[in-house]
Amino acid sequence: MRVAPLTSAKDPPPYGAQHNQDALWEGGNEALPPRWQQCKVSGGDTLYQDDNLVMASGNRPLPGVRLDGPGQLLIPGCEWHVSPLGRSYFVNHNTRTTSWKKPAPERPVGSLTPQYIIKGHSACIWSLACVGTSCNIMSASEDGSLRHWGRDGEPVGEPWKSDGTGLSSMAVSPDQTMVNVEEGSVVGNPWEGHSAPVRCLDWSPNALEVASGSQDGTIRRWNPTAGRQIAPPIKTGHGRVYAVKYSPRGDKFASGGNDNIIRLWSKDGKLLIEIKGHDYSVYSLCWFRGGAHILSGSRDYTIRIWQSIDGKELVVLRGHTRTVKSICLTPDERHLVSASSDYSVRFWDLKTNKQVENPLLHDDELLALAIPSDGRYIASAGKDKKVYVWSFEAALKQSDNQVGVRAYNAVVGIISDWPHDGVAQSDGEWKGHASSSKETFDVYLYPAGVLGRLTLIPGNEFWRDDTKNTELKHAALHGAQRYDEAIECFLSKVDQSPDMQIRSISQTTSPSTWLILSSELRQQLVSPSDAEVAIRRVIYAHMENFPPRLFDTTTGLLHDRDAQINAFKTSTQYKELLSLTIKHADRRSERIKEAIMTYFRYAMLSHRWERKEPLLHDIQDKAMYELEPVDGMHKLQSFCKVARDAGYRWAWSDTCCIDKSNNVELQESVNTMFMWYRHSALTIVYLSDVSRFSKSGALAKSAWNERGWTVQEFLAPNVVIFYQKDWSLYLDDRTPNHKESVEIMQELAYATGIDLRTLIDFQPGMRGAREKLQWASRRVTTWQEDIAYSLFGIFGVHLAVIYGEKKQNALGRLLQEIIARSGDITALDWVGKSSEFNSCLPADITSYEVAPCTLPSPSEDEIQTAVSSLLNSTTVELASNLYTLLCDVKIPRFAQCRLSLPCIVFHVTAVRRRRDEDHATYFAYEVKAQGLNDLVIITEDKLVQFSRTRPARQAFLLIRPWDHSLLDLADFADDTQSMDDCTLPGSSSHNSLAGLPTGYDSEAHLRALRLIVHLGQPFAAFLLAQHWGGAYKRIASDHDIIAQVKDVASVRDMMDVRTLEIL
Repeated sequence: MRVAPLTSAKDPPPYGAQHNQDALWEGGNEALPPRWQQCKVSGGDTLYQDDNLVMASGNRPLPGVRLDGPGQLLIPGCEWHVSPLGRSYFVNHNTRTTSWKKPAPERPVGSLTPQYIIKGHSACIWSLACVGTSCNIMSASEDGSLRHWGRDGEPVGEPWKSDGTGLSSMAVSPDQTMVNVEEGSVVGNPWEGHSAPVRCLDWSPNALEVASGSQDGTIRRWNPTAGRQIAPPIKTGHGRVYAVKYSPRGDKFASGGNDNIIRLWSKDGKLLIEIKGHDYSVYSLCWFRGGAHILSGSRDYTIRIWQSIDGKELVVLRGHTRTVKSICLTPDERHLVSASSDYSVRFWDLKTNKQVENPLLHDDELLALAIPSDGRYIASAGKDKKVYVWSFEAALKQSDNQVGVRAYNAVVGIISDWPHDGVAQSDGEWKGHASSSKETFDVYLYPAGVLGRLTLIPGNEFWRDDTKNTELKHAALHGAQRYDEAIECFLSKVDQSPDMQIRSISQTTSPSTWLILSSELRQQLVSPSDAEVAIRRVIYAHMENFPPRLFDTTTGLLHDRDAQINAFKTSTQYKELLSLTIKHADRRSERIKEAIMTYFRYAMLSHRWERKEPLLHDIQDKAMYELEPVDGMHKLQSFCKVARDAGYRWAWSDTCCIDKSNNVELQESVNTMFMWYRHSALTIVYLSDVSRFSKSGALAKSAWNERGWTVQEFLAPNVVIFYQKDWSLYLDDRTPNHKESVEIMQELAYATGIDLRTLIDFQPGMRGAREKLQWASRRVTTWQEDIAYSLFGIFGVHLAVIYGEKKQNALGRLLQEIIARSGDITALDWVGKSSEFNSCLPADITSYEVAPCTLPSPSEDEIQTAVSSLLNSTTVELASNLYTLLCDVKIPRFAQCRLSLPCIVFHVTAVRRRRDEDHATYFAYEVKAQGLNDLVIITEDKLVQFSRTRPARQAFLLIRPWDHSLLDLADFADDTQSMDDCTLPGSSSHNSLAGLPTGYDSEAHLRALRLIVHLGQPFAAFLLAQHWGGAYKRIASDHDIIAQVKDVASVRDMMDVRTLEIL
């Protein structure tokens, strides 16, 4: 039983008072305090949890009873108690104080602070994820909300609310198709099957399935599109499943739970191996990219690395002092990051298997961790209800600086013990002197974090800064583009006379200490191997959204990604970058990114396929420029040469850069092609039927402008240039980007029906779905399914590519996804034939060619006049009830070819065919419906004729699909409330509006009457016929069915609000 406290307390009980108190909350000692609950755990024990702190105790919460168990609090000398009013507080015997806040360790002076602290959740955060290329952050909380944040900590859109239940786990699909960042809509219905809370989720790498692990001990695998289980549940034997993780190839997955064991499963659910070694529950898992090794974090405070083939334990990482709740690998797999209940985020160097310097600290226990694909930051969250965003580079730099400080102090300590001691600081530079010696001593110093190398010359009492000479020589070689020699010059100074260094240092310290010191010093120089890793990390992040194959325009050879990277590593650009990175570590990130972007930028071809286009097998392992220049090969060669001459090393064409015999690659290509065009540095549009000296208008008439795939090919890129048949510029327009050419963009806007702003700066997504479908309605494709597939990128969806399924099914799946994710029913606004996929969808995309049905709206004066005629108590009451009813209506659901459509229903009472239409292809029917004016419907379907006196067995309905935007129309002209903020009829209002009957004086009731006026206007109706099981089918018409209620005052005629299942 949970009750609200009778009073509130500003301060916790004073120190020493915790032992003499009485319970003052409602129910006293016989009831639990507010926001506490009790539950049974394994073994029959009872736990009591404070939901506010997410802390559990084995002791019943009563004043004077200590609630924390041994070691439960991180700070020794502290206790957990409950106040007489039922609120948890903490006693600190070290400071003899009390506090509402759980004691946390002090942050060391100089410790790293987060770049951003994101606040917004009202309860602990259980799960974090980073969203694709945007690298935004998503968080799931006990407060029942999902929130979307920019990497700068700013919220993106509104929180996504659950049904009030706390959210304990979250996973973002690799392609983000199940995340609607604009609308925040739920995709389909909840997936039901587990009998206990779900603790973990993971997507397969190909985004075709989801695995869920539950406290019921099972793992279930789901088809995310259909929301169905794709295999029987796996009884894991864990007791409770806390972690599940697919392997990088998706051919198996690992699980962990409270039985301390890791289990590996085949894709068909067979147990492959059990990995034993942890002493307590396993909470987190992750795989190395190759799949040969797996990492685990446990309640035994350790992280372990295992061989996945045989379960052999390779490494144990120790350092955390509480449960390891989450672990993540950095994209380059050089570091592991872990989050723990000990309030810390820790870094681990996977080369040395050592912890990297000081941890990053939170104010409470950590539960979640996430790293984006670019590896630039770390997001951590937990019981303090905040997301901390840390700079990964700053964290490593802080570690480097700490190493440097230790090295510097060691060197200073050595010098200070020498004869004629002397280390003095002058003008920010460290200098020193010593007596002459038989040896030359090399000393490394770190003023202001910059490496300096000072050399003692025998016979001279002063230090000479030898780095200047090195820098001069390095700069000269670098300027002469002799990069190998420049690197060697710099490194030769580092490696000079190691024996001499050891002999000199050994005067004051042991050889083992020197070797450690020498290692730390050398790390500050950024070795070639470390520089190569830094460069490679940027390359992988930059190429994440690139096509897998590109032409080298300088050689004509087709390269995969590894070959592209190898070509870069043999180039002078790479050697120059490596030279600069080794010498100037402080500016390496910016320099590397700039160099990578310049070298790897690529051009894309947009064109109309013609005869004898070269395919992958025609090009593979051949120099394209050396092949016979005929037909499509000549076009490909010309395109690559134009791209090369424009300064682009890499180029892509859809004819031969995709292995169309590989279904996996073909599917991935179709789903990511929009993104490839988006990330291209240039898209070249080739108009093969536009001759030289053509006038304006030729682009609009080109066959290129009729093809389905070309819509995304001119919307996605940021830079586009149009070329004519002879590869001259269209209209001889020399604008560097034809999206900045007013003349060309106006012509394209006229030809496509797409407005200028959208042409120039298009953003994919669900918004304006009906308009986007109209863009494609007149387009054609060679393969019938491509008319739908070519729109995947436009709508930002990722769906299966199934050639041979026919266009009705392909288009149906796309439209189903749009409606299910967005709730936008404008896609149901079409004229033509019904689809076999679902009768509410069109059989062909040409049905969207006609502009959407738009009906005139009444003016404000007309609305007020109509409202005045409705001012009687009966109408107001009915209007208020209808308004409330419509406010509660859910958005449409669409899954498995079945549409659940909310609507206002009008029963058809008579259908009669006109006699003069007996032999026509289409039939005209006079239709009567309860509450509606009579109307005529023209359809190619033969309908059963009936009347009130001769009823039919089959029921017919005319429906008004419910659109929540009508609630906004019912608002007043100056009212800017959203639907979520709308006031329901019956709510209080400060204004009394003249004309309403007694007792009806609120604005809310007037808003309900305004809605009735809008519902009385003509609307686009659907005719439905009932079929088996109580479901319905839509009867298509050759024109919009425009219906209108007979009498706007007859509100009862509009009260039949239902959600119908339509096949």
